[in-house]
Amino acid sequence: MDVLKTDVLVVGGGPAGSTTARFAALNGADVTLIEQREEIGVPVKCGELMPSLDEIKGMFPNAKDIDGLFDVPSEHILRDIEGIKLIDPKGRAISLDFTGYTTDRALFDQYLAREAVRAGSKEIKGCSLLSIDGNVATTNQGTVEFKVIVGADGPGSRVSSQLGMERNRNPYPAVTAQAKGDFEPYVKMFFGGVAPGAYSWIIPKAGQANVGVGFSPKFANGSLNAYFRKFQSMHDLEVTSVLKGKFVPSEGMLGHLVKGNGLLVGDAAGQVISVNGGGIPLAMIAGKACGEVVAGNLKDGRPLMDYEEICKAIFSKPLGTASRNKRLADMFAFGSDWRTGICMGLLGRRRLGNLIRCKSIFP
Repeated sequence: MDVLKTDVLVVGGGPAGSTTARFAALNGADVTLIEQREEIGVPVKCGELMPSLDEIKGMFPNAKDIDGLFDVPSEHILRDIEGIKLIDPKGRAISLDFTGYTTDRALFDQYLAREAVRAGSKEIKGCSLLSIDGNVATTNQGTVEFKVIVGADGPGSRVSSQLGMERNRNPYPAVTAQAKGDFEPYVKMFFGGVAPGAYSWIIPKAGQANVGVGFSPKFANGSLNAYFRKFQSMHDLEVTSVLKGKFVPSEGMLGHLVKGNGLLVGDAAGQVISVNGGGIPLAMIAGKACGEVVAGNLKDGRPLMDYEEICKAIFSKPLGTASRNKRLADMFAFGSDWRTGICMGLLGRRRLGNLIRCKSIFP
């Protein structure tokens, strides 16, 4: 690639980027998606849990026209989830009703990327963004002239940095791996102990589970790998994959998602639930809105700021509530296993259910 010209340059081939590219292309834009990895979705760095459509609508009631967005082939549904168990530092579990499924994130991401290509988007893998100067992006494979650029390149977004946009603050480190075994159909979230300021998890799949640990640096006094090894030993996990790490936005959606002809979506925009780290549904909802707005801008001058307004209408209240709940947990529940256990007991099943669904825990 020497000089490539495109209407829309999408940086990042995860769910946010692929969904943006798909809907921009479906609405008539000439779209190019670049992904720095040689294979989309690899390595897997998330819990691979997808809430059901009913759960998604319950958390984000202002999200419109999303019924077909989450229709995926049955082969990408590895295990139906029947509930969530929140487990305190003494091992006491509080069971919550929750519906969803687990997926193979690598294959899921590749499916979304194929849908973008099928809609008409071009895809270039192994292509890293280096810099942006005006309407020209320099990559390791040449230069790209664009009219609009979308940063779907994670919490440390280079697009955001290059355009001087707001960036995620205080992201939490987390590591994940696969473990072999027969696990019950419940997501298990363990608070305290090996996950100071956050939680560790066991998320069942077909014949295995996604297992991991995240923590808040201000509450931790050890390395993330050491915490994971302790968690692995406590639960006798037969880990079958290499441990992979990432950073998770922890303070809710950024206040500004658009600057000039640049937009942010997904983790780059802080569109992550701070109390549980969930981000795939948000990335896809925002990606659909972003793609439609960008295409409308190029076709008939629709303001790019419409995207930011749509995201605020959908996400500001639930993600703001989740962030406030997380700050309350930092003040009162985290800092010692004793405090964590007491607070979980006081909150009880109903309020903890509200907590994981981005709803107020009071009254």
